[in-house]
Amino acid sequence: MHSTELVGAIQRSLAELVTHADELRDLDQALGDGDLGITISLGANAVIDALGAIDDGATPAEIARTAAKAFANANPSTMAALVAGGLLAGSKAWADVDEVDVAAAARFVRAAGENIAQRGKTQLGDKTILDAILPAADALAAAPDGARGLADAIAAADKAVVDTRDLQSRRGRASWLQERSIGLQDPGATAMLRFLESWQTAGAVVAS
Repeated sequence: MHSTELVGAIQRSLAELVTHADELRDLDQALGDGDLGITISLGANAVIDALGAIDDGATPAEIARTAAKAFANANPSTMAALVAGGLLAGSKAWADVDEVDVAAAARFVRAAGENIAQRGKTQLGDKTILDAILPAADALAAAPDGARGLADAIAAADKAVVDTRDLQSRRGRASWLQERSIGLQDPGATAMLRFLESWQTAGAVVAS
């Protein structure tokens, strides 16, 4: 996927993602302060606008950095800061990338997840967005091609989201609920799943 294709794919995917804002709001209201839908909507729309003004010759890394800055500036929430930091870390994994293939996508997602884990002081099983990100990264890394990689990443994230219902939230506002958080689906992990599904709906499959 060349840079022009990447920009279009991101914009289409994010336009689809915002249609899930109400679901993310409702899930977040059950576990947190209910602002995730707004965070995702404002961030996604800011990225769409920012990429609409980017130079045609921008590299994948520059595209990712532009997205990170736009997402961070759109909303001062903790989630926005974590996502932006993850995007920025992903951009560094693309320092020498001219065309995004499934291997490059896997490196990006892995770098983003590791950054979120470090900045958020979280790990797998804490019932956060990380529980969907890292399995998705593993699925992409193991895939023989882009289409299979995306399908496998969606399947891995979907399983992770279901599994979060049995977990106790251990980070952020949701952790205040302690045992009462068990049985509820994590909104951050769901947001990652919906993004991957939106990427598929937008027809944005990277090359093998």
